[in-house]
Amino acid sequence: MTGEAINTFYPRIEILDNAYEIHQLGRTRRIAVLLPHNYYQTDKKYPVLYLHDGQNLFDEYAPYGNWGVDKSLEKLARSGFGDVIIVAIDHGGVLRIQEYLPYSTPRYTEAEGHLYLKFMLEDLKPMIDNKYRVLRNREATGIGGSSLGGLISLYAGFEYPEIFGKKMIFSPSLWISEEIYQLAKTFKPGGPTDIYLYAGGMESANHYGQVLRLENILQEKRKYNDFDMVFSHNPSGQHKEIHWGEQFPLALKWLFFNKY
Repeated sequence: MTGEAINTFYPRIEILDNAYEIHQLGRTRRIAVLLPHNYYQTDKKYPVLYLHDGQNLFDEYAPYGNWGVDKSLEKLARSGFGDVIIVAIDHGGVLRIQEYLPYSTPRYTEAEGHLYLKFMLEDLKPMIDNKYRVLRNREATGIGGSSLGGLISLYAGFEYPEIFGKKMIFSPSLWISEEIYQLAKTFKPGGPTDIYLYAGGMESANHYGQVLRLENILQEKRKYNDFDMVFSHNPSGQHKEIHWGEQFPLALKWLFFNKY
C-alpha cells in the first residue's frame, strides 16, 4: 500500500495483486485501486470507476507519460470532489490490441474483448463489490479509457447498459470497425446514463470526424429522458496521455458530481 502523509488529500493506492489471474484469457495482470484519502476513516459507500490501461494512469515510469490520475484526485479531493473509487486494470502489453478489440477484423483476427469483459463482470467487479464499500447500482458504476480503452468501454456500455451507467470515453479507436456505430444506433439506456466523450483535433486525419459521427448518433439518444452526454473537444489535443489527463478531472466531476 502506498500513499502520502495521513493529513494530505492524496489517494490511498492499494495494489490488489501484481499478478491477478484472468482465467478467461489465461493471463495475469496488475490491478490497483485508488481510494479516497480518508476511506478508512469513514463508513461511506462510494461510486466506482473502472479504467483500462492502468500503467498509463499514475505510473511515473510510463513510457508515453501518464494521466496523473493520483494528482488529479488529490486536487479534486481538496475541492470536495474526492468521493470516488478508481479501479485501474493494467493492459496486456503486446496483447493489448486483441484484448481490447470487441470485433475481429481482417487486420486483427483474434478479438478477445468479450473475454476481457467477462473477466471484469464475472470476477473483478464482484470482488471489488465485496472487498470495498462501493455503491453497486449502475448509476454509481462507471467504465472508461482512451484509444482502444475507450473503444472497449463504449462496447461495454452498449452491451451491458444494466451494469454501467457512466462512461468516460476519450479518443476511442473507432476506425477499427463499422460495427461499433451500428451498436451505438441500436443502444437503449438501461436507466440513467451519462457519457463524457472527448476528441482532440490533432490526433489523426480522420479521428475527429469519426468521433463526431459517433457523437451525432449518440445525440439522438436524448429522446430518452434519462440520457445525458457531453462532447468535449480540444482543437490542439493529440493522441497522448497528457491530453487525456487534462480531461480526466473535468470528466470525473461531470459524471459523478454533475459539475465542471
